[in-house]
Amino acid sequence: MRFLRVAAGAAGGLLLMAQVVPAQASGGSPYRWELTPTGSTAQFRGLAAVSKDIAWVAGTEGTVLRTVDGGKRWQNVSPKGAEKLQFRDVEAYDARSAVALTIGPGADSRIYRTTDGGNTWTETFRNTDPNAFYDCFAFSTSKHGLALSDPVDGKFRIAASTDGGKSWKVQPNDGMPAALPGEFAFAASGTCLVAGAGRTAWFATGGGDRPRVFRTVDGGRHWKVSDSPMASGEAAGIFSLAFRNSLFGVAVGGDFLKPNEAVKAASVTYDGGRTWKLVPADKAPKGYRSGAHFVPGSLGVVVAVGPSGSDVSFDGGRSWKQFYDGSFDSVECAGHGAQAGCWASGAKGAVGRLVR
Repeated sequence: MRFLRVAAGAAGGLLLMAQVVPAQASGGSPYRWELTPTGSTAQFRGLAAVSKDIAWVAGTEGTVLRTVDGGKRWQNVSPKGAEKLQFRDVEAYDARSAVALTIGPGADSRIYRTTDGGNTWTETFRNTDPNAFYDCFAFSTSKHGLALSDPVDGKFRIAASTDGGKSWKVQPNDGMPAALPGEFAFAASGTCLVAGAGRTAWFATGGGDRPRVFRTVDGGRHWKVSDSPMASGEAAGIFSLAFRNSLFGVAVGGDFLKPNEAVKAASVTYDGGRTWKLVPADKAPKGYRSGAHFVPGSLGVVVAVGPSGSDVSFDGGRSWKQFYDGSFDSVECAGHGAQAGCWASGAKGAVGRLVR
């Protein structure tokens, strides 16, 4: 979405040493963020959690960083020649392989891929349509990925990959419902589009007279759409989706211009996104939230982040409690058992690891 353009500085040196710093928690939550200074001033809206030790972040001025030791050291692995671009999403499955998306109109929307830990990158997609603007992407497996563009000729556009991001093909739009006037997706945290099991995926919108959630079960070829009771408007809508399984999901958002207000900021679904139930204001996050993710190993623990704080839900998103008043844009969890971990990223090079 064009509205969410932000500027920040470039990353620091080749290998960034960090001393982890506990972040102050509030509200008696068992969770807190352990800050892992990156030495960068970039705004990291792109985040890929692989485990408690491995994570990638991507942001402004073409900056991509990677850690393999829980944030003690951050390595600058930014693609050469991308300094004028803004990364808004990154997907990774291990310490060596990652795919990263830059945003912008026309040729500014690009996808890069590395298989050697960021030592080298290959540009695998460059948008050639001046009316397209790619916001986010997601992979359901190490091979199958979808990338989402704001509407072109009245419909959202999907590009698909079946080879791990080596190549991308823009999909026909006859299976895509028409967009509403003014409708778009938010390039806020890399989670406006999320993938589920098999060939299922969802994406969320705002900007129109109501936010909506689109769902596919055939890998992006055909979509069905449902209305949401959350806020919508020039800077309002659903900013992030998170699904625990094919039925159970949460949506967070609100109004980007009112970061401290919970303006219809969260909803839940129990039928795979076909219907959504609004979380009441007294139980919702305490402000606009741009990212959410389920905590691994839990049945219904969800963490949401935004510029005015972080919240946790222990009941699958039906009620929320703020535990941190600092700013993050993105959150993602990954891994299993002892290797499971949650990370958050945001402005001024901020990255945190969730601990309890």
